[in-house]
Formats: sequence, C-alpha cells, structure tokens
Amino acid sequence: MAYPYGVKDTVRNTVYELRTNQAITQEALAEALSVSRQTVIAIERGNYAPSILLALKISAFFKLPVEKIFTIHD
Repeated sequence: MAYPYGVKDTVRNTVYELRTNQAITQEALAEALSVSRQTVIAIERGNYAPSILLALKISAFFKLPVEKIFTIHD
C-alpha cells in the first residue's frame, strides 16, 4: 500500500526560533503548555513530534497556524 509520505519523513519545527526570538525561556514555555521542560527540549531538537493537541497548544501560544510551525520533511 502506498502512503502519501515516505517512511523516512520527519516533522520539523520552528519552536526554538519562535521561543528565542520572543525571549521566552524553555521553562516558561513548558509551564504555559503544561508540559515538562524536557518535552520542550525534545520538540526543539526534533527528537519528539508532539501530539495534535500539543501542536495546537503551541500554535495558539505563538498565535500562528500549525503549518507555520510544523512541517513534514523527507
């Protein structure tokens, strides 16, 4: 069965850039999202693709559409 995206696809994001451009600490972002600082670190490093709910929370926090923050790359 063919899938629209390949097995090697990854989710990339701009959370680090958005956070640092607004001078927000990882701790403050984590608190606002009700997650651990380690979760924010993992998302920023690309080691963790957030759930839809968390991606929507991040989108709302930065007041940007999800697709402006998260993209699929192969």
